[in-house]
Amino acid sequence: MPTSAEDMLWQVLRGRRFKGLKFRRQVPFLNYTVDFLCVERKLIVEIDGKQHEWYAEYDSRRTKEIEFHGFKVIRFTNSDVMNDLESVLLKIAEAA
Repeated sequence: MPTSAEDMLWQVLRGRRFKGLKFRRQVPFLNYTVDFLCVERKLIVEIDGKQHEWYAEYDSRRTKEIEFHGFKVIRFTNSDVMNDLESVLLKIAEAA
């Protein structure tokens, strides 16, 4: 179930609204579902809620596996998106 932060970021990323890049949301990738995927830039954006604090080791292994396949993973917290969307977008632009 998407969070408010994911919904907020999706409004910016969807429909090539952000830098003309094609992002897809909640995409099956390997054995996971990633929050946002830009295939053309091999970029995955993950928005982490409070539950991710408990899964830090799992997230680390997951990120390493995804990066092994040539994709870059960047992570933000719900708070990052809700309170400082401009900085989040700047970091996504830099990564892309």
